[in-house]
Amino acid sequence: VQLVESGGGLVQAGGSLRLSCAASGFTLDPYTIVWFRQAPGKEREGVSCINSSGGTTSYADFVKGRFTISRDYGKNTVYLQMNSLKPEDMAVYYCAAVRGVCLGFNDYVKYLEVRGQGTLITVSS
Repeated sequence: VQLVESGGGLVQAGGSLRLSCAASGFTLDPYTIVWFRQAPGKEREGVSCINSSGGTTSYADFVKGRFTISRDYGKNTVYLQMNSLKPEDMAVYYCAAVRGVCLGFNDYVKYLEVRGQGTLITVSS
């Protein structure tokens, strides 16, 4: 059971990237998916969340209006479209599959197990 994050890279401030979270060995369908990030010397931060039906999405205040989470059931993948990237968005981004709801994801994100290698976002100013 593994999640594989991809799509990271180097981008200029104001640029865009799309991250993917793909499952290996299981289906993501019944899970709420959370994106979170970890920057050196900083606490883990919840970024965005989408519930199993795709009908509920949540965002951290610092990405609202810039990031969009979505899921493709046919591809067993969840995406995070990141626009208007800022230097402070630099971090390793991870996804997690949870049996729960998005409500409060900013609080429970620190308890989530990291199952993937993450994908590094570097934003140049």
